[in-house]
Amino acid sequence: MTLGKSNRGKKTMTKPTSARILTINGGSSSIKFALFDAESLCRVLKGRIERIGSPDATLVIEGPENFSRRLAEPTQTAAVDALMDWLEERLGRSALAAVGHRVVHGGPKYSAPQRITPEIVEYLRALSPFDPEHLPEEIELTEAVFRRYPDLPQVACFDTAFHHDLPRVTQLLPIPRRYFAQGVRRYGFHGLSYAYLMEQIGAHGRVILAHLGSGASLAAVRDGKPVDTSMAFTPAAGFPMSTRSGDLDPGLVWYLARTEKMDAEEFQKMVNRESGLLGLSETSSDLRDLLEREANDERAVEAVAIFCYQVKKWIGAFAAALGGLDTLVFTGGIGENAPVVRARICDGLGFLGIELDVKQNAANASVISRAAGGVSVRVIPTDEELMIARAVCKVLSLNIGTE
Repeated sequence: MTLGKSNRGKKTMTKPTSARILTINGGSSSIKFALFDAESLCRVLKGRIERIGSPDATLVIEGPENFSRRLAEPTQTAAVDALMDWLEERLGRSALAAVGHRVVHGGPKYSAPQRITPEIVEYLRALSPFDPEHLPEEIELTEAVFRRYPDLPQVACFDTAFHHDLPRVTQLLPIPRRYFAQGVRRYGFHGLSYAYLMEQIGAHGRVILAHLGSGASLAAVRDGKPVDTSMAFTPAAGFPMSTRSGDLDPGLVWYLARTEKMDAEEFQKMVNRESGLLGLSETSSDLRDLLEREANDERAVEAVAIFCYQVKKWIGAFAAALGGLDTLVFTGGIGENAPVVRARICDGLGFLGIELDVKQNAANASVISRAAGGVSVRVIPTDEELMIARAVCKVLSLNIGTE
């Protein structure tokens, strides 16, 4: 199935008075979504579909009406159908004006959101080897929507777009140059989140953005322009995450191939799904669990310590790349909600001008730095869904409002 105009009859979806934009942020085992009014860009509701691939797959709606429903089948298509069934029951079949998708990888070609066409889908399919952990599922989601609503416009919002114009010294990987011509370079991710954060703080000065969640990365920005980022060719690069390893000695590939007969697919699975906090602790990929276990489990202590140390080290490196630092921003599930982790990361960075206010940090305040410190340290909840909704309005020339 490919996307395009349907030949089945002349039914077309027209924009109703209260048209809605659906945003979809899909992963291999979960989907986050939100519904926006197309004119005001006010968020109507949000939700998630959890545990896709397991018998416990569930649709959860949070809004004026809280709702949950177990999926009949634990597949991506069933997940989309369950969501669309609920929307049709409450809003009617013609309520949707468009759907916007977070697409992790845009490759070297796309630096701006695009209306999804058969050509876009084929490009993404060819790009799948760049990110086999995300792109196949994201393509499947767009096609599941198309099968349900063949005339409904869909827009792809690329998470790599924010970093598209990184300096060459950052883009180039130190491998034979011929691979750069094949698209092998540093791309960076979490771009929708970083674009939102930069809107909130303005485009001036030397800024480090720390998106710390299940997936985690840092970005260095000078006067609104990206300078560097911790993730590289894939989202597995950088510092350790929930289940991803971050940067590793490349010699491990050859070593494990010789000693354990580990092939490329097994190595890919290990560094993406079995490493990071999960691999170090041997118990959990969730930092909240590990913090609770620190008193009795040395593995949890070491996993948390390594995470905080590596983030701190990247902040120091990026401050060097920027020639100093004016603003540090924390976001993401960990960055927004874990004061103890922020404190451990920032401890010892006073030489950069980073000094936290203990009470403000404990309260998850919007500004958590001391007035005497030279660096403003902020906590800003990110809003990737709003960025997707805005992009849909722009690409499709819908009425653009503000939230």
